[in-house]
Amino acid sequence: MVSVPCNVNAARPISGAAPQLAGNISLVTGAGRGIGRAVALALAQAGSDVALLARTVAEVSETGSLVESTGRKALALVADVACHQDVERAVTATLERFGHIDVLVNCAGRQAPIGPAWENDPADWAQTVAVNLQGTFHCIRAVAPHMVARRRGKIVNFSGGGATSPRPNFSAYAVSKAAVVRLTETLAEELRPYNVQVNAVAPGAVNTRMLEEVLAAGSAAGREWAEAQARKSAGGTSPELAARLVVFLASDASDGLTGKLISAPHDPWQTWTAKELADLSSSPWFTLRRIDPHTLRPLAPQLR
Repeated sequence: MVSVPCNVNAARPISGAAPQLAGNISLVTGAGRGIGRAVALALAQAGSDVALLARTVAEVSETGSLVESTGRKALALVADVACHQDVERAVTATLERFGHIDVLVNCAGRQAPIGPAWENDPADWAQTVAVNLQGTFHCIRAVAPHMVARRRGKIVNFSGGGATSPRPNFSAYAVSKAAVVRLTETLAEELRPYNVQVNAVAPGAVNTRMLEEVLAAGSAAGREWAEAQARKSAGGTSPELAARLVVFLASDASDGLTGKLISAPHDPWQTWTAKELADLSSSPWFTLRRIDPHTLRPLAPQLR
């Protein structure tokens, strides 16, 4: 893990930025491109200084310069979240630079291998679990003690396709992302007494590098290959939508909401009132459940 310099001359605030996170320090993984970059910029535009983690020097440096162009401070760090020593060094570097961490966003992820599970390379399959699931755990494990000591914090994890329904030919990705949701729910309860909220985001069908991987996989991707072609032409969900949801979950506006999987494009999170947030927080909605009469009964009032 090494830190890399950003463009110190880039320091022009974006006009109209809402200072919801003024004075906050955020740590974003997978920040070199795609959704992670969009999240880092949205947090900066909301007033937060941002520590950025990614594996590629050029990409994380570019994101750092973009963050600094909003007028916020950036710390660009090269680290592999699958390596817990890398993560611990990155968290130490962030604390040395900024003094504390208010927000942790786990965006780092990978999709391969694509194809029937019995044809997947075991090492490739295990690496996806290591990045998506263990990487999320490593970051939470390193950051949570500081949030617990301060009695405040927001953690946002990224789920994805296959977390709530089967995703054939993407077993490693689907399994790891489903596990991230249950990890989110479990840690939300462990951290609830310390005023640390943990939620997960389903970003929708965003056209990132993962889309190109599906297209390159051809028939190994099954029915998703044709869907990817259509998305490539029509355009997918904007990454900025998920980024705005992250800002909401990182801000005081979502206080009390914890242990939920929220869909950026499908849930009405932008219009939730304080009462709706309180009702949602005390209900089993937006959590992983087996669908049967026993689990549906607590949802009955909302289903009427």
